[in-house]
Amino acid sequence: MLSCLPSYNKKIFTENFLGENGLLTEQLLNQQSIGEILKCNEETAEYQLTLSKEEAILLMETRQEALRANHRIEIGGGTISKMIHFFRDSPYLSQYNYAMTLSELIDTFYYFKNETLDEISDDDLIELMKELFDGRCHGSIELLQGKEMERIAHNIRFGGWDFGEEAHEEDED
Repeated sequence: MLSCLPSYNKKIFTENFLGENGLLTEQLLNQQSIGEILKCNEETAEYQLTLSKEEAILLMETRQEALRANHRIEIGGGTISKMIHFFRDSPYLSQYNYAMTLSELIDTFYYFKNETLDEISDDDLIELMKELFDGRCHGSIELLQGKEMERIAHNIRFGGWDFGEEAHEEDED
């Protein structure tokens, strides 16, 4: 199991995250999520990529805004950790653009979860985004958002498209 991904079981989740009335407390969840994000530095350091606590907080804020903007609900920060894991070896990431690019990728992820009608699992969507980002888009968030992901979302909304096959085809342009 990946070291930066959440690994809580039901008992730990209940003991650590449920308040008196059985309600999740946002503050505790955010603290846990920030810790999970910072733990990913252990994996990404070999790629000369690390996040500060302030950058981890920025990523959490981006996530919260993206969830609100896309009318989504998610518990924990596992998606951010997964994105960090998948994108850590991208040749288009450097320490200079790391936090900002992750922020844009997080926003893109939640937008396209809606646009693809949740037909693609989180892991598959992240993997597809990574493949397109490193491949056809050559590290361009604008191409990823405006062309490749829009094309995929359109195909999913309007007919039986198998993203697993098309994602691996080469551009014919």
